[in-house]
Amino acid sequence: MVSVPVGEVPEAITRIARPLDADGDLDQLLDLVGSARIVLIGEASHGTHEFYELRAAVTRGLIANRGFSAVAIEGDWPEALRVDRYVRGLGDVETPDEALSGFDRFPTWMWRNADVEAFVAWLRGHNASCPSEQRAGFYGLDLYSLHSSMAAVLSFLDQHDPEAATRARARYACFDHAAADPQLYGRQAHLGIGRSCEHEVLAQLVEMQRRHAARSGRAPDGEGWFHAIQNARVVKDAEAYYRTMFGGRGASWNLRDTHMADTLDMIADQLGRGGQAAKIVVWAHNSHVGDARATAKGASGQLSLGQLMRQRHPDEVALIGFTTHTGTVECASDWEQPGKRERVRPSLPGSWEELFHEAHLPRFLVTASELEHAVGERAERLHRAIGVVYRPQSERRSHYYDARLAEQYDLIVHIDETHAVRPLAPRARPAPLGEHELPETYPSGI
Repeated sequence: MVSVPVGEVPEAITRIARPLDADGDLDQLLDLVGSARIVLIGEASHGTHEFYELRAAVTRGLIANRGFSAVAIEGDWPEALRVDRYVRGLGDVETPDEALSGFDRFPTWMWRNADVEAFVAWLRGHNASCPSEQRAGFYGLDLYSLHSSMAAVLSFLDQHDPEAATRARARYACFDHAAADPQLYGRQAHLGIGRSCEHEVLAQLVEMQRRHAARSGRAPDGEGWFHAIQNARVVKDAEAYYRTMFGGRGASWNLRDTHMADTLDMIADQLGRGGQAAKIVVWAHNSHVGDARATAKGASGQLSLGQLMRQRHPDEVALIGFTTHTGTVECASDWEQPGKRERVRPSLPGSWEELFHEAHLPRFLVTASELEHAVGERAERLHRAIGVVYRPQSERRSHYYDARLAEQYDLIVHIDETHAVRPLAPRARPAPLGEHELPETYPSGI
């Protein structure tokens, strides 16, 4: 493929850019998604209003007009289940803010912000006009909820099978030696100075799966079994994650994204009809959504959710990434520090963000094929990633990595100046972690 001379690249970007200023421009983005069954929509940070706003707008179009059945987020299963029950008109939660209140661990602004609140309110209203079996759901893909997922398993079994609950309680008591601290458990298990609970959590999951498989027909509590088994699966994978994280970040990252991919496929199968898997939208950071094989992280052995979806479901996946040049972001200066509004430094020379800024357009979309034609095959530049922690003073080392954007995503949306999300809760020092759970996105911030 012929590439444009380096000096003409910004002008070439301007020529291929598709403006996203007017409301009607969103239709072209939906059209470019095409027939994809799984649409993963990223974000360049966990605290930027425009990313959440546009992601929600695309998702509304996919659910209302393209038959998508669910939103799956980079969040934990029990907390997302509270939102799912609200948007589908179940339970006694009365407001979107109350539905999101389960996301009470650092960083609270990641899912408890005004943009997510508005989307949750819309989804409840949309579902109210649909038959119950056609209502879109809201699910969590992550694995940090070790103790809340154990509690959910025990609560379900206490109600439906007290003898099985006794066996499960005995197995999960394996974690008691670590004082309910998953980090302490992981460290001790990794060093061989504490007992590993790997056998117990696997045995619990296998027992529940066999019991569920032996059931004939679809009992009224079938959805309860679905959630209970998934919580048992979270416990199994969380145990492995905490035990692995002290052996190197790459292994724990890969385990986490593989768990996300497995969970996403499980949701699609559960919600599918007539032998066809359901259509699902994913909300996660660019680093999960993009294909890791096109990045320096991939070269070091890391994989990603987007990569796994492409490998498992060729021609059924669309990956959408975001970039920005400058603005503000809701973030923390370090783990467990209060959220604050921070100025995002202008993008570095030699980065994709700087290249898109030089196109002098406030907001635009480019396809991967168009970008490749403009910059040449396998063109590589710096790509910025801000998680929940932002360190401007070490931005190059902390927030940039080399990436081939035309291979990492199918569509790229650039918003030149962005603004911080508005948290639903006042900015204050976060409450202590319940049950010693780790914060969302630990340890990478993404």
